[in-house]
Amino acid sequence: MAIDYDHLINLPIPDTEQSYSHKDCILYALSLGYGEDPLDRHQLPYVFEKNLKAAPTMGVVLAHPGYWPKTLDTGLDWVRIVHAEQALELHKPLPPEASVTGKSRIVDIVDKGAEKGALITYERRILDAGTQEPICTITQTMIARGDGGFGGPQKSAPRPPAPPEREPDMSVTQRTPENMALLYRLNGDWNPLHADPDVASNAGFDRPILHGLATWGIAGRAILGEACNYDSNRIKYLFGRFTAPAYPGDTLRTDIWQDGLEVFFRVTAIERDKIVINNGRVELRN
Repeated sequence: MAIDYDHLINLPIPDTEQSYSHKDCILYALSLGYGEDPLDRHQLPYVFEKNLKAAPTMGVVLAHPGYWPKTLDTGLDWVRIVHAEQALELHKPLPPEASVTGKSRIVDIVDKGAEKGALITYERRILDAGTQEPICTITQTMIARGDGGFGGPQKSAPRPPAPPEREPDMSVTQRTPENMALLYRLNGDWNPLHADPDVASNAGFDRPILHGLATWGIAGRAILGEACNYDSNRIKYLFGRFTAPAYPGDTLRTDIWQDGLEVFFRVTAIERDKIVINNGRVELRN
């Protein structure tokens, strides 16, 4: 069934409510490798309740509306949808415990043609459930590979950010554990593609793949450490484009270029020499 543009762009996505505690905050950080060295006093505040801090990238897992391309009346071929881009804007540092409301809406649909699919961008605003004060805004773009050619808008996508043409200023290498996807899914993404070998095989993968947002969070951790000295107040905005899947067990290298308050990054799975996140860009607070 072809996309009905007017129906989809105006699709009501129900608001979501979530209360999270220090345990959720610590679990998120541990699932990305924070605290690997328990004597590292810079990382300890992200995994120990004394003076606890929330990892900035945790914003992307808050008050998630679920996999609405499948659960709502979208007309999308949801099986063929892949995650393309992810952005997070932090209006304030994430509190380590809070009750929040997520308000989601589709903001853009671009018809790339029958062969290339459609780009669907949706936004989720995270608000303090009591005061309605904005905490962060998540923007996610998906490629609906089976839904192009429906006659919708065919505008060009914005040019993605690119790092300077020089060697990276810093590089951080992290070996991901073989069970990383099984741990990361406890943050709320229960897609069996990341756990069940049979589901992964049916999707064309040799084994379960790592969540894109786990790879994205690993990059955020590298930048938080190298460019911000683990000061969670510094990160204002983070964007990355997914270019290939990562697997649990991959060694991921985050290359970082810093130009004042602007940071660019790229993530490579070293063993396969495969760029898994490209065109990454971060804005820092002074």
